[in-house]
Amino acid sequence: MPTTRLKLHSMGFSRWLNRTVGFFVFFILDIVDFLLCFTYKTLDFFFESEWKPCYCCPPPEAKPIAAGGSRVGKMIVSERSGEYSKVVSLTRTKIHLDEISDTLYSRPSLLTRLTKLVKCFKKDVVKCCDESKKRSPSTKKTLLTVNSTVVEKLRRTPRWSDCHCTFCTSWLSSSNHSLFVNVQQPKDNKAQENVVFIHGFLSSSTFWTETLFPNFSDSAKSNYRFLAVDLLGYGKSPKPNDSLYTLKEHLEMIERSVISQFRLKTFHLVAHSLGCILALALAVKHPGAIKSLTLLAPPYYSVPKGVQGTQYVMRKVAPKEVWPPMAFGASVASWYEHISRTVSLVLCKNHHLLEFLTRLLTRNRMRTYLIEGFLCHTHNASWHTLHNIIFGSGSKVEAYLDHVRDNVDCEVTVFHGGRDELIPVECSYGVKRKVPRARIHVVPDKDHITIVVGRQKEFARELELIWRRSTTPQLHSIN
Repeated sequence: MPTTRLKLHSMGFSRWLNRTVGFFVFFILDIVDFLLCFTYKTLDFFFESEWKPCYCCPPPEAKPIAAGGSRVGKMIVSERSGEYSKVVSLTRTKIHLDEISDTLYSRPSLLTRLTKLVKCFKKDVVKCCDESKKRSPSTKKTLLTVNSTVVEKLRRTPRWSDCHCTFCTSWLSSSNHSLFVNVQQPKDNKAQENVVFIHGFLSSSTFWTETLFPNFSDSAKSNYRFLAVDLLGYGKSPKPNDSLYTLKEHLEMIERSVISQFRLKTFHLVAHSLGCILALALAVKHPGAIKSLTLLAPPYYSVPKGVQGTQYVMRKVAPKEVWPPMAFGASVASWYEHISRTVSLVLCKNHHLLEFLTRLLTRNRMRTYLIEGFLCHTHNASWHTLHNIIFGSGSKVEAYLDHVRDNVDCEVTVFHGGRDELIPVECSYGVKRKVPRARIHVVPDKDHITIVVGRQKEFARELELIWRRSTTPQLHSIN
């Protein structure tokens, strides 16, 4: 009993210390990000001859847009609706409806709270609209307004703070802006089945091609066609600044670049971290095509009823704590737009130099594929993907799992590292509760990355076993 009490007291003190230190650290970061906001506005004006908006403040009021306009090309308008900003993308022939996470705007800091307290002392606050301007329910209409922040984000050319090397901008010289897909197939081009691999956040297809592809058995290499995709904004895939990297955009690019391009009628899915959300969404859209679904460290957080899903997931993933280091890094990347842009400016813009230094310091003993995957993206891609996919899908993943449970007839397997500090193992147990047939494998002493890296041979055998169990008696060539 005394030992138990001592442990509880120690845990309580550690939690208190973490929160106390975190309060001061993140308050300083609030100030730094506030100052960087003005710094980048000045630099953007200097390099690009115009002021660039950011997500520090809610979108300003804008003029209504007339229906049936004759402007050519893409135009973006927005509509606030509950948890999301509904963004309508108007093209010549169709209208899309994309969901933009409110966490892009609603990231309250201590600095903003203090500002609001000061404003509370002001008297005679002018009301936004008087009684004469109120509309009755019968005449109330939805008003679509131009979101100037979103419109300004839709620029195709790379920003001055992005990397301009040939590797990162090669997609600009191609008329076919499809995703990069690394394909490994039998020598006779007569694969019997397909396997699609989807990487996680701040990664690339090399997460699979450098680990699993060389370690599959000869039997697997002669029967399966492996397709590892670089997601939109990552690796060798296009990194457009006119994208908001929504779930819809990511899915459409995967469907066009993988499913349609390679004419996949059925396929196995293997996904890691953020890729699990995209894999579940694909399973919902193509329920009859999925032969097996393997998820590694799925970021599924069961959102309590009455709680805003996006904000809940953001605080789970990025709790604004200084310890452990993974939680601190996730918090900085999620809460601070301009600090994370600075990190991208220093690291991503100089990724060739960092890769060279890594090889030099390790005397070429260390393979740099993880570093390459981590650094080859833009801030625009990482920032919007983080908020619009991981946080923005907070309320959707549960519905996806329900659909997989009831409508997708395939084997579901979940792997999770027992020491994963980024996505807790409880997330995988949550998947098991939603999909009872799912097989859960918790690998002791492995984290978010070493669930694959370092045990690639063993994991390759585990995947092959899953595919064999999912194989139908009659296999038909896809060629």
